Amino acid sequence: MAFFSGGSGPTSHTFFSQRLRLNYVDYGSADKPLMVLVHGSRDHARNWDAVAGRLVKDFHVVAPDLRGHGDSAWAVGSPYAMSEYVLDLTQLLGHIGKTPVTLLGHSLGGAVVLNYAGVYPETVSKVAAIEGLGPPPELINNDPVDKRMDNWIEEMQGMASRQPRQYATIEEAAGRMLEANPHLTKELAEHLTVHGTMRTEAGSYVWKFDNYVRAWGPQKYDYEAVTRLWSRIDCPALLVRGSESWASNPEEDGRATHFSNYSYAEVEGAAHWVHHDRFEEFMEALESFLSTP
Repeated sequence: MAFFSGGSGPTSHTFFSQRLRLNYVDYGSADKPLMVLVHGSRDHARNWDAVAGRLVKDFHVVAPDLRGHGDSAWAVGSPYAMSEYVLDLTQLLGHIGKTPVTLLGHSLGGAVVLNYAGVYPETVSKVAAIEGLGPPPELINNDPVDKRMDNWIEEMQGMASRQPRQYATIEEAAGRMLEANPHLTKELAEHLTVHGTMRTEAGSYVWKFDNYVRAWGPQKYDYEAVTRLWSRIDCPALLVRGSESWASNPEEDGRATHFSNYSYAEVEGAAHWVHHDRFEEFMEALESFLSTP
């Protein structure tokens, strides 16, 4: 099965942000309105292949590898903070030089596109986030700053000696991905693994992402600041959740009230990777949202 049905496949390009060489893939249709797809943590741009294949008929589709992910550079000494990811998206859009833009993000990428849309609402025509609202309110860490700092320092010291897990074959690595998300088909797990791993000199395979992207900085999650950005989004917003996900329902926990113009879609039978777990149902919700004036 070809996961991108729009032609021979996307082309890879580079741009720069904070002196980092970052990668993005372009699925084509440059004469159409721009749509940027932003992946989640420990993922990569090519996870969007099937989604992009459906969108290229109407959009110029582009997907970046976030810093520390995929074929983008690792940020040495960086906390991989949300502000830096938003900066990178801003630099990408400046590099492409095309607005307004439609944005779609998953998980971390969903948070990135919502933050960007709150900072620069005039540049965004529509925004969709798959489980991109950050931690549910009950999971926000309210530990005092000294404890958060101590925990973070200990985590950083542990990261220094952590070695990437190595796999003898692509199939073995894909098996690990299936363990993490049993909703995936074997074929899709292998596709994601082929683009998400690199072969070492010793002949084994390791994930492309920087292990340091697993850690968040010691700063407290600023719920007030995040909800202010959500309230500044004046374009239509689509909030998507999988019914079997750990993420809470934003209409029930109150987070959706901070959006002035939103719609909500809960996809039955899907967990956190909604666009993989129930592709057709997700695309139906997305395409309906995109086609509504």
